[in-house]
Amino acid sequence: MSKPAPPPTGMRRNLANYGDAAFSVFLRKAFIKALGYTDEALDRPIIGIVDTNSGYNACHSNIPDLIEAAKRGVLLAGGIPIPFPVISIQESFANPTSMYLRNLMAMDVEEMIRAQPMDAVILLGGCDKTVPALLMGAASANVPAILLVTGPMLAGSWRGERLGACTDCRRYWGRYRAGALDDTQIGEINGELAPTIGTCGVMGTASTMALAAEAMGMMLPGGATIPAVMAERRRLAEMTGTRAVAMAAENLTPVQIMTPTAFKNALRVVLAAGGSTNALIHLTAIAGRCGIGIDLAGFDRMGRETPVLVDLKPTGQGYMEDLHRAGGLTAMLRALGPMVDTSSLTVSGRTMAENLAGLPPAWPQDVVKPCDAPVAPSGAMAVLRGNLAPEGAIIKQAAARASLLQHTGRAVVFADLADLAARIDSDDLDVTADDILVLQNAGPKGAPGMPEAGYIPIPKKLLRAGVTDMVRISDARMSGTAFGTIVLHISPEAALGGPLALVQSGDQIRLDTAGRRIDVLLSDEELARRRAALPAAPTGAGRRGYEKLYFDTVTQAERGCDFDFCIPEITRMVP
Repeated sequence: MSKPAPPPTGMRRNLANYGDAAFSVFLRKAFIKALGYTDEALDRPIIGIVDTNSGYNACHSNIPDLIEAAKRGVLLAGGIPIPFPVISIQESFANPTSMYLRNLMAMDVEEMIRAQPMDAVILLGGCDKTVPALLMGAASANVPAILLVTGPMLAGSWRGERLGACTDCRRYWGRYRAGALDDTQIGEINGELAPTIGTCGVMGTASTMALAAEAMGMMLPGGATIPAVMAERRRLAEMTGTRAVAMAAENLTPVQIMTPTAFKNALRVVLAAGGSTNALIHLTAIAGRCGIGIDLAGFDRMGRETPVLVDLKPTGQGYMEDLHRAGGLTAMLRALGPMVDTSSLTVSGRTMAENLAGLPPAWPQDVVKPCDAPVAPSGAMAVLRGNLAPEGAIIKQAAARASLLQHTGRAVVFADLADLAARIDSDDLDVTADDILVLQNAGPKGAPGMPEAGYIPIPKKLLRAGVTDMVRISDARMSGTAFGTIVLHISPEAALGGPLALVQSGDQIRLDTAGRRIDVLLSDEELARRRAALPAAPTGAGRRGYEKLYFDTVTQAERGCDFDFCIPEITRMVP
């Protein structure tokens, strides 16, 4: 029997459908030759480069430089680089929230990889939802892919104090709301919070996802922490381009790299970094695209045994440039030792163990702590259940006030974001520091888009009295740069009739972090009576376009807030 013909490559991949494949190639070459390509060039492997730059996106302002460096690496290795645009999402410029658009970007990435000729693809981006969207789309397309992040910004300085986006944005804004800073001072601070291009310089979602992606093996070693403005990042871009050509020849695809072991390593690193709670939702979504589920109970067990090792804001004091100088992810992996499975394959074509063996030895530093002297002994995050969260909730206890982790208090309920905005700073608000602030209808469908509204502001009258933290609960998310005793991702969400929708002001709520529970102290009979009076859940009826698609198909937090039709059958679980 004759061997089957090899799959098409280069200009013969993903042909436009005219009913005549040879004509499709002929026409494609005719048009691309308008850009000055020769036949010899067009016979080489094609490496697509995803361009997520935008005039709205300072996090990605170095992308033109990185594209040029990556193109150089591709050309040096004998390939042809072709950049192409996809949606660009910047956290503070996306209405109603960047999370609402993450799945749209993932679909854009997947379909453009499928639609255009490329033997491998370089995924280029950095801001919070961009890295998850790139990896989700690449996992579904399953063409050889390698990630290159834009890198963190450098820290700024205000009157002798280092500061940076966006933990210090929240800290200083709280002081301004409390009256401790005037308009001139907050204006000066505003000009120093993001002193360079790049992603937030603390352990927010962008930094957390960069580390998680490198730990998964989807990025070359060292790629997570190099600051955006450093020449080293451009050198890494060139190396990424070179490696992409080799990956095309090897047909090394994302699902070969993003295995259960890789996701377990990523979750371990998120916990050791004191990383963003958003990472759990994003990793769940990426894993789901690979047919892998994240077990919340297993994640909680992992959290109990994993120390927080990285001394960065918001759980510590440093910035990403400090972590880079300390050795980046390599220092973390060496500190974690046997808690990480280094047998996993990476985009380098080698295992994590082989990568580590080829890197320089450790040097003295105080940013990544040893396991026997950690920032916190365990539990960067905890998974809660209870009658308020039957499908789970999350608390970043490493960024909480220890005295509030076990707390019972009176609920002060806000029905939605508009209600919160209207009443939170009213002097008439009936609230004390011992109360529990409750935000409803801020989940995937309720908001919509599950915004980062879980960082409910302290009422202004309490701020003026010196209150800096309270227990706050919601079905929303929280920025990885934020801090406080905050319960998030309560599922099912209030808009779908989850128990959070039943809570009324004056109810007693008990947070039992040690026991992993969040409960409203009401009888089952009273909860059933209130449930019967709930309005219908929001649907796609009367909506159009992407909004309808979103409302009809988005999943809850424990399934990654992905679209249900994008998730294949789950056949493996982590951890």
